[in-house]
Amino acid sequence: MLPQLCRSLAVAALLAGTVLGEEEPMSKSKICANVFCGAGRECAVTEKSEPTCLCIERCKPHKRPVCGSNGKTYLNHCELHRDACLTGSKIQVDYDGHCKEKKPENSAASPVVCYQTDRDELRRRVIQWLETEIIPDGWFSKGNNYTEILDKYFKNFDDGDSRLDSSEFLKFVEQNETAVNITTYVNQETNKLLRGLCVDALIELSDENADWKLSFNEFLKCLNPAFNPPEKKCALEDETYEDGAETQVECNRCVCACGNWVCTAMTCEGKNQKVPSEGQQPEDKMTEEELARYVQELQKHQETSEKTKRTATKEM
Repeated sequence: MLPQLCRSLAVAALLAGTVLGEEEPMSKSKICANVFCGAGRECAVTEKSEPTCLCIERCKPHKRPVCGSNGKTYLNHCELHRDACLTGSKIQVDYDGHCKEKKPENSAASPVVCYQTDRDELRRRVIQWLETEIIPDGWFSKGNNYTEILDKYFKNFDDGDSRLDSSEFLKFVEQNETAVNITTYVNQETNKLLRGLCVDALIELSDENADWKLSFNEFLKCLNPAFNPPEKKCALEDETYEDGAETQVECNRCVCACGNWVCTAMTCEGKNQKVPSEGQQPEDKMTEEELARYVQELQKHQETSEKTKRTATKEM
């Protein structure tokens, strides 16, 4: 009787050791239970089952516009904090609602431009819309994948030359209200212009032969969720400038947007034309032709800089 009892106790001890030695993998909710990541971030689990904070991958699409301290309108608080996280900048809610355009009396008006954040936001919304149309294959029916959905829209808006130009691409984008509703400016006509500029910026992303039209393969690359659009900078006098950087030429302001300098084209009269550009004497006055040449030089310098950069990359 005693030996049998000892064997039972030994088996019980062995089973207890096995249970204690094997821990069940913890769920994400348990690992992240006591982790606070702050606005614009969310808790994720590493391969080692450890918590870490990353930028929010996707915000809920509820509409409650807010104006950020950077002067940009966001769809909601989450989008503002997500942008701050992705760009590594400090952005706070200035006030609820759309941002009001500021027009200082003593400075030149800024041109309407599509910044990289505007371009990427439009692209993100279009991809999100297309992904909702994916239908998995059923038991007795065939669904459709992402490539097939893009092919359908490409054929619908192509005029027959197997290329999508900017007007055809814009018509495609305007099929979805959420994708179109980028309201950076108060004036609706300005927002419409912004959409057109952002469509041009999207075409430029994958336009390999620089004809300002996209073949289906280029169209597919442009809207491929796995494609990460490069960050472009503007060149000026052997220096590079980040997206959003500004410089002033007399009464006209130039802005770096998606790797290109974009300038206003105002006729400088009176006190406004006393504003000198970098490297220009205050008493010099630029005519419209001189201003146009100056802007062309900016673009030419930018193209030369990009070609040099591409050559250096290939040699590496």
